[in-house]
Amino acid sequence: MLDLILGVLFLMIMSLVGGAWWSLFYFGLIMTFLSLLKMSFSWEFLSLGYGMGEDLLSYVLVSLSFWICFLMILASFNIYKEKFFSKMFLFFVMFLLLSLIFTFCSLNLFIFYLFFEISLIPTLFLIIGWGNQPERVSAGVYLFFYTLLMSLPMMVALFYLYTKYLSMEFIFFLVEDNILLYLCLNMVFFVKIPLFLIHLWLPKAHVEAPISGSMILAGIMLKLGGYGLMRVMKMFTGPIGLSLNMIFIFISLIGGFIISLECIRQSDMKMLIAYSSVSHMGLVVSGILSLSLWGMTGGLILMLAHGLSSSGLFCLANFMYERSGSRSFYLNKGLMNIFPSLALCWFLLCSSNMSAPPSLNLLGEIILIFSIFQFFQGFSFILLIMVFFSAVYSLFLFSFTQHGSLSSSMFSVYQISIREFYLVILHWLPLNIMFLKSESLSLWI
Repeated sequence: MLDLILGVLFLMIMSLVGGAWWSLFYFGLIMTFLSLLKMSFSWEFLSLGYGMGEDLLSYVLVSLSFWICFLMILASFNIYKEKFFSKMFLFFVMFLLLSLIFTFCSLNLFIFYLFFEISLIPTLFLIIGWGNQPERVSAGVYLFFYTLLMSLPMMVALFYLYTKYLSMEFIFFLVEDNILLYLCLNMVFFVKIPLFLIHLWLPKAHVEAPISGSMILAGIMLKLGGYGLMRVMKMFTGPIGLSLNMIFIFISLIGGFIISLECIRQSDMKMLIAYSSVSHMGLVVSGILSLSLWGMTGGLILMLAHGLSSSGLFCLANFMYERSGSRSFYLNKGLMNIFPSLALCWFLLCSSNMSAPPSLNLLGEIILIFSIFQFFQGFSFILLIMVFFSAVYSLFLFSFTQHGSLSSSMFSVYQISIREFYLVILHWLPLNIMFLKSESLSLWI
């Protein structure tokens, strides 16, 4: 892990001194493949020292961070034409990647909290600096204050834990039956993931963000919440923790159902994909809070799968926005007539988003549904409805954009480039090929 951190630091320097865009991208892609070769097959911390305590959970999310960050560079080719701003963009992407690596590989709760908050800064600059609409400032403020408002109680909880244990290491924490500590420590993760009722910052941030901002929000930033819950939830396995978990599972599942209905009435492509993220992550929250190995494994698999499928869908929506100047369904109809090859990409990613085989989403959802059903059988009906409506809004997204009469604004557009096909394939291939190697993510098999 230390060699990868030094590599990212080198890329940060390279981006500031004016390294070539494509050379930096390909060098980063080589580093991504090197990170994939360092596979850790254990839930235990076997890579202490230079590995910084990397286990399976850290490994998967660090690898996903590398993959998404370098696909962000590939997707943001329009920024390449700007001289000074392209250097700043590359610097912020590398800075964000570095903060994510430290966040996921930290064994200390304070260091985790520190880099958890630091990762917010480059994301905010990406949204405000390279967003398309004037409302991007208010979207950045939403993102910033939603997270900071819940971060302050977490800092108080850290002080309490330190006075009690005289250490901030995850491994020393014992079971706590304290409602206030539960809320102070976990609410920031619920905002980040995001839980229903405190999710309003996410659609606004997605709509105003550039393609790189949408990719990092959907691909990585939501996963910080799931990762934090997985790390601290072992402290709340007592009676109070289980009863609070039941309440939050109920909120997330009911919220997932309501958000699924909200998706069907959307007229904005990015808004639909953003709301579908809230629905999927509600399932992840429920699985993690079930406190079972099935739930943790399913949550990890679905977080990985959602990071790739949702990021890919945002890329496809951005292709249409660059050509038609609109994200509306009513102005982006009949795309199959002029982009027949891209229609296949839309179908593949929409089918993955609705958990059709052989995508990794299918495996994650099956495991999560089983774990939640095992936790409380009364949730079976709402799980069935959520899975059904997940298919409904994914088919709605595909059919509304690809079929129908062609809009007049689409009669004169430039075709899809090799770079854009390359971008979509690099999202879809890992998502479906990893299904063949799913035992490395599911240690109970």
